[in-house]
Amino acid sequence: MTETTETPPSFEAALAELEEIVGRMEGGELPLQASLAAYKRGAELLAYCQVALKDAQQQVQVLEKGMLQPFRPGEAEDA
Repeated sequence: MTETTETPPSFEAALAELEEIVGRMEGGELPLQASLAAYKRGAELLAYCQVALKDAQQQVQVLEKGMLQPFRPGEAEDA
């Protein structure tokens, strides 16, 4: 396994690569050095995904404060 430190093109790509790494490591098909490299790459991908999710959560919070209103049953019927 070659070491890759490039940034994934998207959250979905990072998650797919992370799932592949986990599957290979769980399968026990990697020698020690490759396992260490895979673990390192997995940690990088996990950090990337956590940042992406935090950014998305902050964007949702901004939208909720600025534009979205709580749903109140019955109000839609009045409109």
